Amino acid sequence: MRPLLNKYINPFFLIPFVLWLLIGGFLLLQFDSQILFAWINGHHNEWLDVYFSVANKFGEGWLIVIIAFLFFLSKPLRNKWFFITMTLCAILPALLTQFIKYNVVAPRPMNKFDSAEWIHFLPSWDLLHNNSFPSGHSTGAFSLFFCLAAFMPRGYKIWGLLFFLCAISAAYARVYLTAHFFLDVYMGSIIGSVFSLCIIFVVGGLREKQNRMANPPNSI
Repeated sequence: MRPLLNKYINPFFLIPFVLWLLIGGFLLLQFDSQILFAWINGHHNEWLDVYFSVANKFGEGWLIVIIAFLFFLSKPLRNKWFFITMTLCAILPALLTQFIKYNVVAPRPMNKFDSAEWIHFLPSWDLLHNNSFPSGHSTGAFSLFFCLAAFMPRGYKIWGLLFFLCAISAAYARVYLTAHFFLDVYMGSIIGSVFSLCIIFVVGGLREKQNRMANPPNSI
C-alpha cells in the first residue's frame, strides 16, 4: 500500500482538494442553497463571463477525451495502464452521476427560482431546468484532473496544483453559469475524485502484481 501511496498520491492536488472539502462543507452547513448560488452568480463581470464560459468546458466529455489522449501521447504516460485507468476514470464516475441525476430529478436554479430577474444569465448560456444533482461537469473535471495529477512523473508533481485549479474552476463555473447549486458541484467533485482514487489504486495494484510475477525475487 505504501509504495502505491508514494507513487500516486499527489500532494499538490490532494491538499487543496481537502481544503476545498472542509471549506465547502462549512459553507453548506452555514448557508442555504439560494444564498450560496446568489453570491457566486451575483459576483460577475464581462471578464468572468468569458473565463467561466471557457472553464466550464473542462467538464465536458469531448474535451476530457481530448486532454486525456494528448497526455497519453507523451512518452512517460504512453502505456496500457494509464490508458486503462483514464478510460475507467472517465466512464465509471460519469455513469454513477447520471444514475443519481435521473433518479433524484432535482430542479436546476433557473427552475427553482423561476428565472428570477436577479439571476445573472446570458443568452449564449445553456438554459437548463432539471436533473441538477449532482453536477456531471464537476464529476468529469475532478475525475480527469485527479487522475492526471496522480500520474505525473516525479519532478512534475507540482502540475497537480494547476490541475486542481482547472477542476475547481469548472465546478465554480457551473454555479456561475446558473446550471447548478453549490451542493451539486460539491458532491460532483467528491464522486469524481473518490472514484478516481479507487480506480487508480485498483489498477495500480494489478500493475504491481503483474510486475512482481514478471520479475520474481531470486529464490534461495
